[in-house]
Amino acid sequence: MTNQTTPPVVLITGANSGIGLAAATEFARRGWHVFAAARSPERGQAAVSQIQKDSDSIAVELLELDLASFASVRRAAEELLERTNRLDVLVNNAGLTLNERKLTVDGHETMMQTNHFSHVLLTSLLLPTLLESDDARVVNVSSRVYERVEAMPLDDLNFEHRWGGIWPYCVTKLANILFTNELDRRTHDSGLATFSVHPGVVASGFQKNFPAPLRAALRVARSLLRSPEQGAAPVVELATNPARRADAGAYFDRHTLTTPQPQASDRQAAERLWEFTNEVTGAEWPAS
Repeated sequence: MTNQTTPPVVLITGANSGIGLAAATEFARRGWHVFAAARSPERGQAAVSQIQKDSDSIAVELLELDLASFASVRRAAEELLERTNRLDVLVNNAGLTLNERKLTVDGHETMMQTNHFSHVLLTSLLLPTLLESDDARVVNVSSRVYERVEAMPLDDLNFEHRWGGIWPYCVTKLANILFTNELDRRTHDSGLATFSVHPGVVASGFQKNFPAPLRAALRVARSLLRSPEQGAAPVVELATNPARRADAGAYFDRHTLTTPQPQASDRQAAERLWEFTNEVTGAEWPAS
């Protein structure tokens, strides 16, 4: 088990902006050691400096991570484990929207790899260290937009046959919930508490690649959107509140425990997605 005399450690993907930046700042403010993962070294280091300033903590480090590359994910996991022998919480937060279909260097559609495949691979690589913690948790940031997808398109995860609008992004958010369900089923008895959460619609630059009509609607409704700090609040709660361990495996709509729609509760779909994802990423699960 982890040494309880040292500060708890959290890794947050997409920590250079929006919810990730706000969550990293709050963890640091609470005395956690924060690893802030970001693709761009320049933007990532600027974020680290900002987090340190706003939290009055120097225990914040940048971890370079490009989720559009499985090789980068493996390098980042290896580097993290060289820099710390403790990890208590993994927040899979980074998300990408695109308005045109692009493939990664690994040959997968970029949103699916960034939002789902690579987070699964990262989780698998860090799981042995996570399970050394007395309070190991994984928080997967999803979105209520998953409800727009009737069923996981398991025969078209690279979106070769259907593309357009916000639909592909919605599929990746459904994948986040199904991954949470299956990870919990396989690791719950090992002590890992896993959650998926819709943090609310947050005012940030995240929506810049949404289709033009949706961007326009969000600009009109901007005053109704939540701040990044408000969006980060349920993420931090699920990662830190002792009482939430009893809800491991659950989906939260912000702070509210919520029964997901049938497409997000489909165990067969979760199992098939798990198997396919492991096949394309090479993820291995020694604790399964």
